[in-house]
Order: sequence, then structure tokens, then C-alpha cells
Amino acid sequence: MVKAHPTLQLILGTALAGWMAAGAVLAQTTVTSTSQEQKELAVTVYNSNVALVRDVRRLRLPAGMLDLRYMDIAAQVNPATVHIVSLTAPKELNVLEQNYEYDLLSPEKLLQKYVGKELTLIRVITENNSTKEVPVKALLLAYNGGPVWKTGNEIITGMGADRYVFPDLPENLYSKPTLVWLLDNRQAGEQTVEASYLTNQVNWNADYVLTVHSDQKAGDLNGWVTIVNQSGTAFRNTQLQLVAGELNRVYPPAAPMARAMAMKAEGGAAPQFAQEALSEYHLYSLDRRTDIQDNETKQISLLAAAGAAIEKVFQVDGQQYYYQSQLSPGQPVKEPVKVLIKFKNSEANSLGVPLPAGTMRVYQGDSKGRLQFIGEDRIDHTPKDETVSLHIGNAFDVVAERKQADYQRLGPHSVEVAYEISLRNHKPDPITVVINEPIGGDWTMLDSSFKYEKSAAFAARFMVPVAANGEAVLKYRVRGHW
Repeated sequence: MVKAHPTLQLILGTALAGWMAAGAVLAQTTVTSTSQEQKELAVTVYNSNVALVRDVRRLRLPAGMLDLRYMDIAAQVNPATVHIVSLTAPKELNVLEQNYEYDLLSPEKLLQKYVGKELTLIRVITENNSTKEVPVKALLLAYNGGPVWKTGNEIITGMGADRYVFPDLPENLYSKPTLVWLLDNRQAGEQTVEASYLTNQVNWNADYVLTVHSDQKAGDLNGWVTIVNQSGTAFRNTQLQLVAGELNRVYPPAAPMARAMAMKAEGGAAPQFAQEALSEYHLYSLDRRTDIQDNETKQISLLAAAGAAIEKVFQVDGQQYYYQSQLSPGQPVKEPVKVLIKFKNSEANSLGVPLPAGTMRVYQGDSKGRLQFIGEDRIDHTPKDETVSLHIGNAFDVVAERKQADYQRLGPHSVEVAYEISLRNHKPDPITVVINEPIGGDWTMLDSSFKYEKSAAFAARFMVPVAANGEAVLKYRVRGHW
């Protein structure tokens, strides 16, 4: 018996092992999973246009190498965040490759995939008041902005057809976005598998309705969660959680940022979210399961508080340029009188829960008790025991006029100015107007007709009472150095 040379034996052995490996790959099976196998679905939505999806399915997997095609996923999935694990046999299921397939089936894609192949074109023609279908065999040479055909020895463009007949479906086209894993499974049978990933185009924000009582000293607050799903899939019977906070994310250069549109929130309902701290954020968990359809805006009640004490504030804010140059003489300058609604987010004030950032809309009943919209403002994330301040508009019946009464330059770096701010209240009730005046440099208040406080290094605050249908004038003189 003739023995092969050791080098030849090594070459043959290596080739045989390669053929066996190739055969194993070719023999691997394909398992397709849809939402029908779904046992649990949880979605955590962040208010930065991203959501974490945890999709648990019960699958029957053969032993050996296999392709697992995971369908019914979000079309906006971030492939770099995908993770799959077997919950029942984590050491027996190993991931060798993972792919996100989004080359979706469409008539145009089919034509592009069949370039260089022969198709049947069905054309409907009418003869003698009757129609019939005429099949035409043609080779698709190219599809760049339109098909180029070859029939016989002729090259034809613009040849229309009522429909195309394709002999089969290309393997690399999918009817919906699909995650594909190449797996090495060492335990045949049923396994519980969890796939998790981040998806874009799912966002949430808070919307609030504050109903002011007739005495304007208390109000009822209702909070709503507005969820916008444009991820490309529906999340049915899901456990919903929301994360509020400034989450840091890394975006590729020039990546488009999408913003969800907020939906107006009205009415009130019992709160349905349990709140807890999560790292430096706050987590809100819905106490029941819900459906979030694709391309849907859904609203769920977040909180309800009745009888919270509020305060209405009239405020005039000065501008920095008043103290940098001499104003032109003439008529007094009218200043807007802001109307603010303030309340303490405390347990003693029927609140005391972290309020996610969002839009707060304010309503008040008219003389017949019908609610009327009186303004809105956006609030930032507000922890408990902090004060919420809403600028709902400018006062109609309160007028503020500013006049520079004096201006003296005392030196190259010193100036003395005097101002008069007239306040006229045309309301039947007395009010107090808060006047915030910015003052630059090293300043000293020389004279003031109302008591002031140094609210900051470059600002003074005056509290000016104005009688019903009355007038008050704030006069002050200040010297500044810089």
C-alpha cells in the first residue's frame, strides 16, 4: 500500500476539513420568528427620541449552526445596539454573526434585483371590443431611472407593461425589516430568547393642564404623557416605562435630529405611573400593559393634583442697555407687564413628585363657568420642593412706562442715572408689581421711592404696590463705576 507524503496528507486533511465546514454551513437551517412567538415585550422610552426595546420570544431551535430571522422589529433600530441572549440556556447559544436586513421588498427593488435576467411582461390589449393579455418575454438589461429591455436583437426603452411576472423571490429581499443572527446552538428544543435594541423615532414628553380657580389663589393640575411612535412597528401589549432626564448620547457627524410634535392635553384622569429614581434620572412605570401603534400619538394620564396653592405675579423686567448710554429724550417708553403663575411643587401643596419637562397650559373659568385658555409655558425637569414659574402672557389692564429722569457722566468710568417707572392699574383689585432692574458695574443706590433688595450683583428688585384703579411711580437714582 502506497502511503501519501506527510505534506500531502496535511493538505488533503485541511481541504477535507474545509469541505466539511462548508457543508455544515450549507446544511444550516433557517428559523423565522415573528411576533406570534412573542411572550413578553417591554419598551422604555427616553425623552431624547430613543427607546429601548426588550422582546422575549419562545422559540424551538435545532442543534448546530442556524440562521435565526427575527421579524416584526422596529424599522428605526440601531444595529450597533442589538443584543440577543438565551434566558434558558445562555451558555449553549452562541452568536457568530448578526445582520440587520432592511433591503425591503417592493416592485422597484424586484426590478433592480432582476437586472440581467429574463422576465415576462403582461400587456393588455383591446381588439374588436374585447381585451386579452399578451405575454412578452424580455431580458432586463438595466434599471437606472427606468428599465432597458432586450427582445430578440432589439434594445427597447419605455416599453410599458400592465404587470410583471417574476419566476421567484430573491433571497436577499425581505418583506419587513429583519434581524438575522448566525447562531451556534448546542441544545436542541425550546428556548426563551430575549432580543434587545435601541430604536430611534420614539419619543415622549409631558403635557400639563393647570385649571385656575375663580379666586386665582389655587388650581388643579393634571399631567399627561404624550408618546409619539414613528419607529416603523407597533408595540402591542407592552410594559411601558418612561425615563425623564438629560441623557447624554453620541451622534454621528451630521446625523439628523428628529423632533416629535406635542399633542394638546386636556381633561384629567387618575395617575397610572409609578415613579422611582434611576441613577440621575427618574423612571415612570405604567401599572398596566398598553398598545402603541406605529405612527400613533398616544396620551396617558401621568398625575392629578387638586387645590394646589398658586400665586399670580405681575412683573416688569428692565434691559441692560438702559445703563450703557443716554436714552433719547421724549415720551416715556412702555414696558410689558408680564403675568406669571407660580406654585411650589411640594407634598404640602398637593404635589411633591418630579415633574418631567413639558408644556403646561393654563385655563380659567369665565363668569358662566366655562373654561377658557389663558396661556402656556414650557417647564424644565422640576424636582420636588422646587418652584414652578409660568409666563402665561402680558397684562392688559396694567400699564408700565419708563422714563430716564437724569444722566450724568462723572468721569471716564463713572455715571449717575435716575429713572422713573410709572405703573397704572386699571383693575378693580389692588396688585403688587415686581420690578427687576439690571444695573451694571460697581453700583450704589443713592435714592429710591420704594424699598429695594440687591437680588444679584448686577440687579435690584422693587416690590411696588398699586391701588385698584390707581397709579404708583417708582423713582430711583443710582451711581455706577466700572
